[in-house]
Amino acid sequence: MLPFMKLQGAGNDYIAIDGRGENYDWNKLSIDMSTPAFGVGSDGIVVVFDSNTADIRMRIYNPDGSEAEISGNGIRLFTKFVIDKKIFIPKNNLIKIETGDGIKTVYPSLENGKVVSSKVEMGVPNFIASKIPISVPDINDSDSPKFDMEILGHNLVITCLSIGNPHAVCIMESNTDEFPLVEVGKIVEKHEFFPNRINFEIVNIISRSKIRARIFERGAGETLSSGTGSTASASACRYNGLVDDRVEVILDGGNLNISWDENEMAILEGPSVEVFQGVWPD
Repeated sequence: MLPFMKLQGAGNDYIAIDGRGENYDWNKLSIDMSTPAFGVGSDGIVVVFDSNTADIRMRIYNPDGSEAEISGNGIRLFTKFVIDKKIFIPKNNLIKIETGDGIKTVYPSLENGKVVSSKVEMGVPNFIASKIPISVPDINDSDSPKFDMEILGHNLVITCLSIGNPHAVCIMESNTDEFPLVEVGKIVEKHEFFPNRINFEIVNIISRSKIRARIFERGAGETLSSGTGSTASASACRYNGLVDDRVEVILDGGNLNISWDENEMAILEGPSVEVFQGVWPD
């Protein structure tokens, strides 16, 4: 029997597992546990391992079994899991977590000994084509990754960037709520322009401090929210001069806040909520 905790942050839900000393096929387990009706149902699993370079190590698996480099919501929920379960007791109100995108620093907020929200240093957004990576005709490796795509009759003006994982952001004037995100997202995710597949976001500008975003996650499909997707969406808007240095992202599952420090580090802030605990039969 494998104990687990299901958590959600702005509607993005993950199953957290202590994987230390366990011997599972984590890719298959993520498929089995994430499947609605037949499993627990989730946007993936986050698994705890010991780290030689940080306080703790997190590995993230998507519902299709693929492994993700980083998840902004996932790392906040992982933080709640390891602190609430006393797997790690933070010092100086921070925890350093080894991820597939290097070591991330998380600043948890606690009430009555439980984590209720966290701030995450997501890294400096990267707008260099070769670092994302993308492979688009007429765009050189060192170029700014902005281009047009036509998918299912929709002309998409795309800004690509990396937040430790690859993102394609389409800032549009038409209503994102009426856009066929799932149909278009399935094509964009696996388009030949993106050798590692890509996360796809569509965005409306509400004001200099507020945007509306919908997110199609690589390996998961449309999700109610995403930490990296929100960070990428806000960063793309800022890169194009459309927002200021603090942005509220309105998502189907709730709201997340993005800001940037003096070193261009993107900071993600949002809630962390336990849904329930259970055991998975071996």
